[in-house]
Order: sequence, then C-alpha cells, then structure tokens
Amino acid sequence: MPVDSERSGWVTEQRGLTALALASALLALFVLVPYLQFVLFGVVLAYILYPIQRRAERFVRPTFAALGVVIATLLVVLLPLVWVLSLAVRQSFEVVAAIRQGDIDLAMVERILADNGLAVDLVAVYEANQGRIAAAIRQVTTGAVDLVGSLPGLFIGLTITLFVLFALLRDGEGLLAWIEWVLPVEDDTLAELRAGLDDLMWASVVGNVAVAAIQAVMLGVGLLVAGVPAIVFLTVATFVLTLLPLVGAFGVWIPASVYLAATGRPTAGAALAVYGLFVTFSDSYLRPALIGQTAAFNSAIVIVGIFGGLVVFGAVGLFVGPVVLGGAKLTLDAFARERTGTAPEAPAEPAPVDPEPDSDSDDPDADPG
Repeated sequence: MPVDSERSGWVTEQRGLTALALASALLALFVLVPYLQFVLFGVVLAYILYPIQRRAERFVRPTFAALGVVIATLLVVLLPLVWVLSLAVRQSFEVVAAIRQGDIDLAMVERILADNGLAVDLVAVYEANQGRIAAAIRQVTTGAVDLVGSLPGLFIGLTITLFVLFALLRDGEGLLAWIEWVLPVEDDTLAELRAGLDDLMWASVVGNVAVAAIQAVMLGVGLLVAGVPAIVFLTVATFVLTLLPLVGAFGVWIPASVYLAATGRPTAGAALAVYGLFVTFSDSYLRPALIGQTAAFNSAIVIVGIFGGLVVFGAVGLFVGPVVLGGAKLTLDAFARERTGTAPEAPAEPAPVDPEPDSDSDDPDADPG
C-alpha cells in the first residue's frame, strides 16, 4: 500500500524524532522490568478472561464488567492459587525432612527395584551425592527465606497484576489498536502477526495449561485415593512436569508407586501405576484436541521457551516463554518475506529410487540366449 510505504520511509527520514521515540520506549521498559513478570501475568489473565468480559458487557458498562471480572479472579483464582502454592511449598519441606530423617525404608525400596531387574544401592548413591543433596537443600531453604522476605514485594506485584488486568479488560482493544497504529509496519503484516500470536497464546496459555491442569487433577485424585502423602505438592509437581511434552506425569506416579510398595502396600502401588499410565497416555489425546497444530509452536520451542522463560520472566515464563520464541519466529518470517519478496520453500522430498532390474525377470525383449 502506498500509505504504508510512505509511513515506513518517514521513520528513516525523521531520525531525531525516531531516536526520541526509541529512547522513550526504552525508558518505559526500564520502569516495567522490576515487575515485568506481574505485568505479563496480567496480560495472560486478560487473554484468558477477555471472552467473559465481552459477554458481561452485554448487560453492564465495560468498567463495571471489568471490575466484576477482576474481583471474581481475585477471589476464585489468585487467593486460592496463593494458598495452594504455599501449602505445596510446606509439604515439599516435609518430604525433604522425611527423606533426611530416614522415614522411608530404603532397604525395602532396593528390594522392590531389584525384583524388577534394577539393582541399585541407594545408600551408596546418597553418600556419593551427599554434597549435591545438601547444596540443593540449602538452595531450597534460601529460596523459602527469600520468598518470606519478599512478601511485601509479592503483594505489590499482585496489585500491579490486578490493575493491568482491569485496564486490559476495559481498554484492551483500544490499546492493541494504538500499538498497531504506532508500529511502522504494514497493515497486512500486522494482521498476520496478530493472528499468529493469537494462535500461539491459545496453544501455550490455554491449551497447554488446560492439558496440564486436567492431568494434574486426575493424578491428584488417584494419589488421594491411594493414600499417598503430600497430595498438594505432588499435584503441583504433576502440573509443572506435564507442561513439558517430553516429561509428563510419570515423573510423579512412578516414585509414588514405589513408595506405596516400599511401605507395605504393593496392591495400591500397582493400581496407582496402572492409573498413572492411563493419565500419561491421555496426553496423546488431550493435547492435540485442545492445542491443535501451530506452525511456530513445536516441542523444541516449548521446552526451550519454558525453561528460558522461567529464568527470564519467573513463574509466568512457563506460559510466556514459548509465546516469545514462537512470536520471534513469526516476526523473522515476516521480515524475511518482506525483504526477499518470497515465501520459504519447503524441502524437496528425495525422488524414489527404482529397484535394480532382476536379471531373472521375464523380459519379452531379452535374448533367450
């Protein structure tokens, strides 16, 4: 479009104003960085809850609708989430203390593993890794002290999340239109990027989290029925592990089954193992049904995005990290297409190789010899 071309050219001509705009954006980013994870958490919540906002606006004004959604989110989601996470942390300390005090019969566990063809000297393993285990325990303890010490910061952060959620629910469409108006990018490219990012957000935030939540609840119910302790901690651990496509719930139900057998409940352990297999295999049906196929969203992007997102953005990086990587791929695809004027070519499939002719085959033109 001529207008878009002129707008893009104007950016390079007005270098002073462009530099001022970039500097202002950079300063604004510095202001956001200390609480960036809480801002992103508000963005994630707004994306999930926006359909509810649209329905509520049919009956009340947007401001009252957004206020009602925020209050409901605080009471139904955030406060229960804080309580569940605090309980999970406390139960994790109890599990670590039980292991250190020898409440679990290691000899029984070794016999069970040996009966299944895996001979392991757990005492020797513990002694060989005692330094690493102690260091890990110190890190967990330090993290807990830091969490308690940062409670005022956590309160401020959650307050920022609620205000960001309210603003995006009420004025999200206007903010998105303003961002598209400010960016010196053609309208067709912006529309393509917006559709691609929407697919990524759906796959990561809605689909992936829904799969993890369903499987965590399923396995949590099984653990509760089987009588495994630290239910909340193990359920939260299942949720985190299920977010990873190549890990899954077996990282929880296998140790839990071994624990039940080691404590003299082999039937419960076997039943939990069978149920755990069912929960693990359900991933093959739930994930494609809820997520579907997204070109910029594959296993490598999920795994790297989750772990890298945790380091950069904190807990919200579990959901935002894959979106950032997938969005970077979409943006680079659009940039390369505009630069070259062509789309990427699909790799050519190798041509089928004809089998060697059989010398003994019947050939009407062959010399009977």
